[in-house]
Amino acid sequence: MTRRTFSRGFRVRLLITLVFFLSVAAAHALYGAQNESSGSASDVAQVHIGKGYELVKDQKFAEAAKEFAAALGLVPQLVRVRYQLAVCFFNLGDLRQSRDEFEQVQRETGGEASVTYYLGRIDLLEGNAESAIREFKSIVSTQAFEDLYYYLGLAYLKVNDFENSELYLQKAAKATPRNPHVHDELARVYQKLGQRSEAEEESDLAARLHQRLNEVAGLVSDCGRDLAMQPLANAQTTCQRLLNPADESSLLRLGVLYGSHGYYDQAVEPLHLAARLDSESVDIQYLLGLSYFRLRRYREARGPLEKAVALQPDLFSANALLGATLYGLEEDELSYPVLKHAHGLNPQNAETKELLFKVSIGLGQRELLAKRYTQSLVFLKEAAALNTSVPEVHRLLAEVFTSLGQEQQATRESKEAERLEQTNPR
Repeated sequence: MTRRTFSRGFRVRLLITLVFFLSVAAAHALYGAQNESSGSASDVAQVHIGKGYELVKDQKFAEAAKEFAAALGLVPQLVRVRYQLAVCFFNLGDLRQSRDEFEQVQRETGGEASVTYYLGRIDLLEGNAESAIREFKSIVSTQAFEDLYYYLGLAYLKVNDFENSELYLQKAAKATPRNPHVHDELARVYQKLGQRSEAEEESDLAARLHQRLNEVAGLVSDCGRDLAMQPLANAQTTCQRLLNPADESSLLRLGVLYGSHGYYDQAVEPLHLAARLDSESVDIQYLLGLSYFRLRRYREARGPLEKAVALQPDLFSANALLGATLYGLEEDELSYPVLKHAHGLNPQNAETKELLFKVSIGLGQRELLAKRYTQSLVFLKEAAALNTSVPEVHRLLAEVFTSLGQEQQATRESKEAERLEQTNPR
């Protein structure tokens, strides 16, 4: 019986190869054409879903909407996908279609705070402030979105309820202290109330915050330029001015800049600080995990990537990277379902397919050694489906079928192994 194990060195070499395909830009993979005539409706829908989430990550909402709509055309009961479709329409400014989809999600779920939030936003954009107030008030205790107070205060301002507008805009100022638009609206409220000094104070604060945003944009540009043209030590003089422990946006931008220029060690600190400020950001968790992964600090990469997958279960790039991380930690049994899901989301990605093959054949061998033949058969069949040209897979399948007393299948697999060895001699 042929036995093969994958050494630590082999795993590292394979992960080094994979790393080149999972950069910040390349991780948002472009998919090859998918033959939708093959596979079940749910399998094909999963591919559309995978494409859709990656496109949303790149803010390509029109293309993402097409993918989500295609998935729903195959499996209409995918409520989470319908929600994403509604969000895409909202971001595209198609309020009618967005409302239709959100209302269907609402009927199917019995009411979700996030759906109510968007319906309130649509009401506000359509000029129905009173309806928006009812929607927002019904979920204000959930704090589903950090800008909920801002939109509720804005809605009250639209109906000239200045007292409530001030109340919720002040709450918004505490929740999002660096948002200049909150203070713009507070200045309007105080003007309406005839409180001139308070209005001027809010206007001045808003102006300073707008100026700070412009300064940050300039620093981002300068940091990117210096990283591209100067040694790291020189560039850091500029870039570290973005390292504001209280500003999640600046930290995320700094982490992305360092990572995009290959300085993953430097990217870790700002991304780690950003994750402490917003632990629910898929982007931050994914990029932090990616930075650790590229540094081969797989144990540290695992937590952020698990969090990213929990937040966005159908995001291919996060699943692929988590599966690779678990493989690097020699957690093959845990790696297998993650890589299988990633492969289902993007069957065209050769690197994930190869990694899933390695994990499948390794687990198949392990189960065969333990005489758990039924489990071994599952993994080896997966390996055979992923790569039809490897003789060893068929030799192992022959062993399993022999152990199960299925001689006809064992003979067939042995012949296939021989045929492949003759066709592709080493």
